[in-house]
Amino acid sequence: MAPIVGIDLGTTNSLIGVMDAGFPVLLADRDGERLTPSVVHYPAGGGAPLVGRPAARMRALEPARTFYSVKRFMGRRAGEEAEEGVPYAVSGAPGAPGAPVRLVVPDTPPRHLSPEAVCAEILTRLRETAARALESEITAAVITVPAYFNDAQRNATKKAGELAGLTVERIINEPTAAALAYGLDKLGEHARIAVFDLGGGTFDISVLELSGGVFEVLSTNGNTRLGGDDIDAALEAHLSAEALARLGPLPPEAATRLREAAIAAKHTLSGADTATVELPFLSGEASFSHTLTRETLERLARPILERTRSHCLRALADAGVAAADLSEVILVGGQTRMPLVRRLVAEIFAREPNLSQNPDEAVALGATIQAGILSGAVRNVVLLDVTPLSLGIETFGGLMNVIIPRNTTIPTKAGEMFTNAVAGQASVLIRVLQGERERADDNWELGRFELPFDAEARRLGKGEARVGVQFEIDADGILHVLARDVKTGKERLVEMRSAIDVSDEAVETMIAESLDHAFEDMAARVFTEARLKAQEMLPAVRNALGQVGDQLAPGERERIDRLVAEVTAAMEEENPNALKKATAALDAATQTLATLLMERAMEAALKRRGMI
Repeated sequence: MAPIVGIDLGTTNSLIGVMDAGFPVLLADRDGERLTPSVVHYPAGGGAPLVGRPAARMRALEPARTFYSVKRFMGRRAGEEAEEGVPYAVSGAPGAPGAPVRLVVPDTPPRHLSPEAVCAEILTRLRETAARALESEITAAVITVPAYFNDAQRNATKKAGELAGLTVERIINEPTAAALAYGLDKLGEHARIAVFDLGGGTFDISVLELSGGVFEVLSTNGNTRLGGDDIDAALEAHLSAEALARLGPLPPEAATRLREAAIAAKHTLSGADTATVELPFLSGEASFSHTLTRETLERLARPILERTRSHCLRALADAGVAAADLSEVILVGGQTRMPLVRRLVAEIFAREPNLSQNPDEAVALGATIQAGILSGAVRNVVLLDVTPLSLGIETFGGLMNVIIPRNTTIPTKAGEMFTNAVAGQASVLIRVLQGERERADDNWELGRFELPFDAEARRLGKGEARVGVQFEIDADGILHVLARDVKTGKERLVEMRSAIDVSDEAVETMIAESLDHAFEDMAARVFTEARLKAQEMLPAVRNALGQVGDQLAPGERERIDRLVAEVTAAMEEENPNALKKATAALDAATQTLATLLMERAMEAALKRRGMI
């Protein structure tokens, strides 16, 4: 049987591994390198694309044809790419505004490639590396993604694997993979760990617990648009300002050379106090030389790295864990080699981070171990992931009804029963939402579909239909929604594969917004629920008064009329507390009225049957 490989498809570098005699082994290419730069170059005039190091060498020569940091575009739509600052062209599909992002190869005519197609070239190269090393055809893989990748981004990753000729057996979160790599022989029973994963383009922080051979993610947080690339950009801007001050206006190709120099200097400054940048003939015959210090780098990087602090604190709070309760803090991602990152992590968690693993390789090792678990090569370990944001549907009144709460272990399945909001409905609209806000419109719409009622169901009165809605999240984090008319058995099953029409930054800010607006959101929910109850109660009370109001005791009719006026006024003023209080008072005051109405209905029924 062909082995299942583990792949870390990284923003900056990618790796592939396989289990060998019970140990995860990362495979090297023909040059003996395990890290493959996640870069693809498309030569002019066609021809096979260059992948990895040969492509990386073309970044300075032909930047418009050399694609890097493509992972940041996975599952995104046109219009969200402006701040990426890459030297190659990015657009939507021709003639389709708002369509998925396309990367433009400047041929004649231009070629528009999906990010998945470009990433498929990287995955194909990794698959060829493994096939050569193992002397076996590679057809199945486990691929990692950032924990905060949404449904569309996970599906894009899966599609990239399929384009590369791979069956993607499992999509696994990067921090979880890293914890798996560290955890097999380094953690004791009931150990809790934090995984601080800062890569080239993404940041994730997860809190996990190991118990009885089971890894469970207690919480996860992060930002899919924060990483070492941002530090590179800040350092490049610093070098550009220095070069501009000395040499005057720079040619367009200088930007790529300055970025390459910034990256090289950043790497040098992880182990040295100074780094010299030498760029001969940067502008015509003028050369540029500049000495960078670690102090300068840290001054530029600190505001970027400080953005990780709030995510770490939220992850600890969500997990209900204090920093002192952690057994280990693990560093993952090449950017964690930076001394400032390690000091910041030690400051946030009040303990020195675990440096025992190669931060560039931990995720790939974890993916390889997970591949071994799926193939049966590794036993007695179970991996449980979580969904990072709540999932639910819109209910009558514009509220979000949560079906799967945030941080629920996946795979999972949950459902609820709903009914029709008005009499004679022809169908029910299922609007699937993701987020932490109380009002539906403040969350993200993952998709919507209708479940039509048959002719008999359309004759049902308000609240008489029964519709079951079930959410299921599979092991890859993909959501499947089932809606079923319980009476007729008619159902629709929809897989949520469409992109979320929000920027990736909104993923990271959703939880913060839910905290910032918690009081006003709760007030809105209280008011909406009270308003719906009042809108049902007022017509019923008025109808009952018309039928049996004359049988009420003296003064009781006036009290009910006064409370009806109070409920109506509170609705007009949109005062949630006053409306809730007035509705409760009206409900209590109409108990006698309801009893009289019931007795009259029973008397009428007995008369129809000739019993009185």
